[in-house]
Amino acid sequence: MTTLAQPLPGQTAKGIALLVAGVAVFSVQDLILKLLAGAYPLHQAMLLRSLTAIPFLLILVHWEGGLRSLFTPGTRAMMLRGCVMFAAYTAYYLALAALPMATTVALYFSAPLFITILSVFFLAERVGPRRWFALMAGFSGVLIMVRPGGTLFDWAALLPVLSGLTYAISMIAARRLGTTETASALAFWGNAVFLLGAILLSALFGRGTWEGDAHPSLAFLLRGWVTPTGFDLMLMMSCGIIAAAGLTLLTQAYRVAEASVVTPFEYTGLIWSVLYGWIFWQHWPNDTDWIGIAIIVGAGLYILWREARE
Repeated sequence: MTTLAQPLPGQTAKGIALLVAGVAVFSVQDLILKLLAGAYPLHQAMLLRSLTAIPFLLILVHWEGGLRSLFTPGTRAMMLRGCVMFAAYTAYYLALAALPMATTVALYFSAPLFITILSVFFLAERVGPRRWFALMAGFSGVLIMVRPGGTLFDWAALLPVLSGLTYAISMIAARRLGTTETASALAFWGNAVFLLGAILLSALFGRGTWEGDAHPSLAFLLRGWVTPTGFDLMLMMSCGIIAAAGLTLLTQAYRVAEASVVTPFEYTGLIWSVLYGWIFWQHWPNDTDWIGIAIIVGAGLYILWREARE
């Protein structure tokens, strides 16, 4: 996203406001999917979301670079990146079905830690000892929240970490592709892969053959198609509108302001996740979770700050 255009001078406050609004919009999608996770399959919600998003994304593509921007020498690479994004968000949504929203979002924010590591190997970027220390601290926060080997361990806690890793891979790819491709083209092909993936999952699991009394994450994946109520159908379709609106806000945020200034405000997503978890499910992070959240967020913010300075 940072390669879309040169930031406009004197627009920092506007960029921050746009990014905070974009994060708030995307948080509503998380809320909707968690509300639907107990009654519908993920692939059904993803298919309806992806279909609804197509016209809005085409408008964004036309606005930013025209339809010709969809068909470039980098189209295949954009589709491959879409596959990685599909893995990232599928893991994230499956985690939402089993874990509190705040836990899922906090573990997902391991992504900046993975991005820093991958940038060393794939972008030849230099990482100093202070950032390596912050990385180790950040992953210690992940371990505190996941609690491997403990009596409270839930394997679903590994899913948002996997999501953070695959999302980091997609962002490394975006840094390369962003020099030649538009953000809206990346988003369009990502949505196209989402649609294809949802169709394939529906073909595999849509009849409910594998459905059973399973772990909430597995149930969200394996459940057969369910005829939705009118209200639930609107909720699923609204996710497509939310995704397009959120993308527009985030794109504009990175257009008008320095990425190093606005990126830390993506952590405002944690505020919404804690708030929604408390309002709808009476979930409140315990003391151990708060420690892990503080370490992960602190490490991520420190890494962003060091990158901005350098």
